[in-house]
This record gives sequence, structure tokens and C-alpha cells, in this order.
Amino acid sequence: MIGMVGLGRMGANMVRRLLKGGHRVVGYDPNAGVRQGLEREGMKGAEDFESLVKGLRETGGPAHVWLMIPSGPPVDAAIERILPLLRQGDTLIDGGNSRYTDTIRRAKKVSDSHVAYVDCGTSGGIWGLEVGYCLMVGGPEDAFAALEPVFRTLAPTDGYRHVGPSGSGHFVKMVHNGIEYALLQAYGEGFDLLKNGPYDLDLHAISFLWNQGSVVRSWLLELLERTLGENPSLEGIRGYVEDSGEGRWTAEAAIEYGVFAPSLTFALMERFASRQGDLFSNKVIAALRNEFGGHRILGEGKTSPN
Repeated sequence: MIGMVGLGRMGANMVRRLLKGGHRVVGYDPNAGVRQGLEREGMKGAEDFESLVKGLRETGGPAHVWLMIPSGPPVDAAIERILPLLRQGDTLIDGGNSRYTDTIRRAKKVSDSHVAYVDCGTSGGIWGLEVGYCLMVGGPEDAFAALEPVFRTLAPTDGYRHVGPSGSGHFVKMVHNGIEYALLQAYGEGFDLLKNGPYDLDLHAISFLWNQGSVVRSWLLELLERTLGENPSLEGIRGYVEDSGEGRWTAEAAIEYGVFAPSLTFALMERFASRQGDLFSNKVIAALRNEFGGHRILGEGKTSPN
């Protein structure tokens, strides 16, 4: 049995995948409507942290609580509330995009209370329910072993791994997201050149062609092919590209450790530039982020997310 705190886009689908895999799940979210919807699908709902931990204790085993909430202060606040309810042998898992340095600090605090702390970089976006989540796990090896049935259910075949000590899971996911920035930038610029070059090209047909054995074929390109098939000119999509933090942390880590990473850093800078213009390359990136992660698209004519 596992507890899930945070039943948003990712958390809710992770609960569904766990339920389909035969796991018992106790879930908490401040949105009662979200909880009730998942209760109808088989999840045991909890109205607060106390009832969540109580529900996990019903089996007599340890309480494993997975936090799937926004990074930063919300994670610290959740730990402050739930840690006093846990005891030796229990585990807290942070499956969000926390900064790895924050994870190292939190792991020390939690372990001082004799509770295991596991950081799990989670990739898969809104498609994870269908195809599984790639899980990059850091923390104590014994805690990883105890949770392995959960990881095995959430991930596709060979899609999870214990990568190292506390913080390493979130570090690997941070770099993963930095690479994602650069890949999206390359696709965006390439299709911008195809669109504005000397030929009248069918971009959907080319994206399909490149997915048939070319060296640039990828899941991202498959998503772009799907997008261009439905909206060839990306009409209604403004090239305003947000960043959720991981790209900044990756650039800062590259500076800290003296690693030459111009592509990753430039891709981050281009996201800043996107907020001052409306390039087709940024429309491509905005559309792709919506496809793989359900990230919002800013409609044409709007100058900010609000």
C-alpha cells in the first residue's frame, strides 16, 4: 500500500496506473472533487495527512508516502506536517522536480527522524498512464528495494533505476530536463528554417518522413508530427515558452562544476527571448510541451500567462 499526496495531472494518473497494477492507494489532495473522482476508481481517499497515514497503517506495515506536489516551499511545508506522523521504517518519496540541493538538505532532516527519504525524478508527463514513467531514484538502497514493486508498476520495462545516494535522482532528472530544453530548441529552429526557407514544404510530411529511420527520429518528433497533422501552421499558438526551473538549475550546475554546456544554456536563454517576440520555432516548442506534458499554450494576442 502507498499513499499519494498531490492528485494533479501527474499524481492522479500515477494513482490510476498503480490501481491497475493491483496496488492499494490512499490519496490526499485539498481538492475534494479530485479525491472523490479517484475514489470512484478504487482509491481510498483521505481528508488530511492524519487520515492518510492512518489509512496506510491499517495493513500493519510501514507507511510509504509519495509527494507529487510543486517543488520548493510546498515540499518543505508538506514534510513539516507529515513527518511527525511517521515512524522508523516509514518512507517519504519526493517524486516532483525538486532541486537536488534541497533534496540533500531534506534527506538529512527526515533521516534524523529515522524515516527514509527517497528522491524520484519522474519523467513521462501526461502520457505516463499509458506508456509508463521513467523513474530516476536516489536515496538509501534498502528503501529503494522496499519500494521496487511500486516503481516496477509505474515504469515501463527497464524504465526505473536506483542511480545513487540522496539527491542523485533529482540531479539526474534536472540534467534530463536541461537536455530536453536543447532538443526542443533544435527541433524548433530546424522547422523554422524549413518553413521560411526557399521551398513550400509540407512540414507534417517531413516530420513523418524523419520518423522513418532517420537519425533525428524521436518521441518528441512523433509528437510534433501529430501536432502538425492536426494544425499544420500551428495557428492559434503563440511562441511564448515558459520554463519551470530545471533548465535554470542545470545551467547553474554547469557553471558550478565548470562543465561546458552552451546548448543547454542557450536553449534556456531562448525561452526568455520567446517572451519578447513570436518566432515559429517557439510555437513548435510550445506545442510540443503541451503534447508531452500538458503544459498550457498561450493563445495568440496574449502578452503574458495571465
